[in-house]
Amino acid sequence: MKKRKNQILMIVQFPENVSPCQRFRCELYKDTLEKNGFEVTTKSFLDLPGYKVVHQYGFLFRKSMALVKGFIRRVALLFRLGKYDFVLVQREFAPVGPPVFEWLAVKLFQKKLIYDFDDAIWIPSVSDQNSLAGKFKNARKVNTICKLAYRVSAGNDYLCNHARQYNSHVQYNPTCVDTNNRYNALANHEVEKITIAWTGSFSTLKYLTIVESVLKKLQEKYEFNVKIICNRWPSLDLKNVQYVEWNEENEVSALASCQIGLMPLTPDEWSEGKCGFKLIQYLSLGIPAVSSSVGVNKKIIEEGVNGYFADSDAEWYTNIEKLLLDAELRKKMGVAGRQKIVAHYSLQSNKSNFLNLFSSHQPAVITLRRFPGISLRRLVNLKPFFNPLIKRRNAFNS
Repeated sequence: MKKRKNQILMIVQFPENVSPCQRFRCELYKDTLEKNGFEVTTKSFLDLPGYKVVHQYGFLFRKSMALVKGFIRRVALLFRLGKYDFVLVQREFAPVGPPVFEWLAVKLFQKKLIYDFDDAIWIPSVSDQNSLAGKFKNARKVNTICKLAYRVSAGNDYLCNHARQYNSHVQYNPTCVDTNNRYNALANHEVEKITIAWTGSFSTLKYLTIVESVLKKLQEKYEFNVKIICNRWPSLDLKNVQYVEWNEENEVSALASCQIGLMPLTPDEWSEGKCGFKLIQYLSLGIPAVSSSVGVNKKIIEEGVNGYFADSDAEWYTNIEKLLLDAELRKKMGVAGRQKIVAHYSLQSNKSNFLNLFSSHQPAVITLRRFPGISLRRLVNLKPFFNPLIKRRNAFNS
């Protein structure tokens, strides 16, 4: 008789293959899970038309309809939860409102909920394009979902420490890339004109202002390109800016043609929650990086080995200049960076760690002591309600 596969439901915000967050923290492992006896089903809150409009200015009606359709999909999904053994939630079931769906999945349907996040999302934050929606977001629900979760998966130590306040089963799960089959090209450092890269989503473009004046000053002395790989055109007062609109097909090739990578950040709580994915991308392709010494960046970058830190204009200028002028240094640092990613931030190195999220080392049955309230078992077991009536009847008969 063929053994039944364990069923995993992946709850994500966006359609597959469009969001770096869910692509590299969840979707990356689908083949691994299926090879290890799991069957994976992915359900997004937004459909593709909704995703295309949600980060644009205006389109209030279309955004509202995308939100309504998302909630309808989530309600319909509740009636199919019974077939799944694990529910992996990336960030949240729904982008606005309290954690109703998470509560129902755990308390009513008794599902093992794996909760994954890679930003300090308990801090209220919303894009300018969706400021109205920000009034309905509920950042505090992160803590509640942590309490409900069977296990919590977080992208760095800072996030893990926050989650441990609410759940004792927290697992560090770094954001990784596939260094064998995808991020397997090495940058060419023997070029006539250097290209300095920055890659990321439009929401992090604001950090480029930290280094804009330094790059402008360097361009007065040196000829180099600045390549921005993003889903929105940047507004920069610089020469030789090359904009590449991000898509899944070009994310590796566009970046692999660069020689230096940048990751500026502001020193604040939100940045502490960042998981250093830009650095992981740069280093995996043999591109040394200059970054702010904030959060997990200090764990990924080894000063003078695979990159440099910069926290002032002078440091940004000096360290970028070093890499601009020395191809051998770039090459040496690039090799060291690649080795670091293969060893610690690759799909291949993190497979077992990720699979452990779905093990049964802790009790499989969620106790009512841990999650007080009405469970499905309580709902269908009417004995406690009838016992007093039975006792009264027996007393009357005697």
